[in-house]
Amino acid sequence: MRQPHQDVYGRELLELLKQELLFVEQGGYGRSVHKPQDPTNVFKDSPTCLNFGEGRRVHDCDQCLLTQMVPEEKRGEDQPCHHIPLNAKGDTIAKLEGNDLKTQEAVADWLRKVISNLESLRNVVA
Repeated sequence: MRQPHQDVYGRELLELLKQELLFVEQGGYGRSVHKPQDPTNVFKDSPTCLNFGEGRRVHDCDQCLLTQMVPEEKRGEDQPCHHIPLNAKGDTIAKLEGNDLKTQEAVADWLRKVISNLESLRNVVA
């Protein structure tokens, strides 16, 4: 039997991932018009981040739904979401830093795959 809180949690994660994918696809990680010299930070500079627009970390990353995708041993890192394995090679945002286009493509591909998997699971359970 399904537990109600898990279903809500799963829906929240699915919606978060869909919002992030939309953000990526709409060019949300492009250079800022205000600070074009500064690269954007994947996940952190997204409205899906709990600390988006705060200027500093107000919320602990362990409160973020993405934390469940981070390997246990990397959850204590400064930006744990940058250690989510994005593909079979084990590429992470941390490993791909410096190559904005490759990072964004890898994140978008990962988001599509995880969204598809979660939607398939929801259809099986429903």
